[in-house]
Amino acid sequence: MTKQIQIAIDGPAAAGKSTIAKKTAELLGYTYVDTGAMYRAITYKAIQLNIDLQDGEKLTSLLKETTIELKPSPKGQLVFLDNQEVTDEIRSLKVTASVSQVAAHAHLREEMVLRQLEMGKDGKIVMDGRDIGTHVLTNAELKIFMSASVEERAKRRYLENQKRGIDSVLKELAEEIALRDKMDSERDASPLIQAEDAVFIDTTELTIEQVSEKIMQLAKERMQII
Repeated sequence: MTKQIQIAIDGPAAAGKSTIAKKTAELLGYTYVDTGAMYRAITYKAIQLNIDLQDGEKLTSLLKETTIELKPSPKGQLVFLDNQEVTDEIRSLKVTASVSQVAAHAHLREEMVLRQLEMGKDGKIVMDGRDIGTHVLTNAELKIFMSASVEERAKRRYLENQKRGIDSVLKELAEEIALRDKMDSERDASPLIQAEDAVFIDTTELTIEQVSEKIMQLAKERMQII
C-alpha cells in the first residue's frame, strides 16, 4: 500500500505555487487547497463591507462569521464566499494589493490555520501558501519552497492578468510584487520563510512541466510502500 502524504508548497507571490500545486494534486489524485484564495476571499468581503483593513480585531470577527469553501470543478478550483462563487472577483487588482495587509493580522491567521489544519488532517493533500510548511502542515512529508526573480514573477502576473482581461503595467506589477515580498517576509505573524526541511526550487528558468516533474519525483520518494 502506498503511503498517503501531505505536500506543503510555499513561496512568494507569482512564484507559480498554485499552478504547480494544482497539477501535482491532479496527478496524485489528491485534494488541492489554495490558502491564498482563502485570504483573498476575506479581503474581498472586508473591502465590500468597507471594513478598515488595519483593524485586525474586526477582520478576525468577520472571518469567524464567514464561510469560505474551495470546491473542485472541471474548470479548476472554485472559491465560494458565504455560498456565493467569487473565484474571479478575489483576483481583482484591489484585492491583490490589499491581501498582504489583511494576512498580516495574527489572530486572523490563527483562525485561518485552524481551518486549514482541518482540511489537511487526513493527508492526501497538496496545500500552497506562505506559511504552510512552517505553521500549518508542519509535519508534511514533503515541503517545497518555490521562488523566482521579481522580473519573472511580474511577467507571469502580467500574462495572467491579460488572460483575465485585467489591464496592468509590467513595471508597476514588479514594484507591487517586491513590496509584497517585503511585507510578507517582515510581518510578525507567520512571516514568509523557508522551512528548514523544505526543498528549494528556483522556477525562474523552468517550465511548469519541469517543476512538476521535480516535485512528482520527490513525492514518489516519500510515498514509501507501507
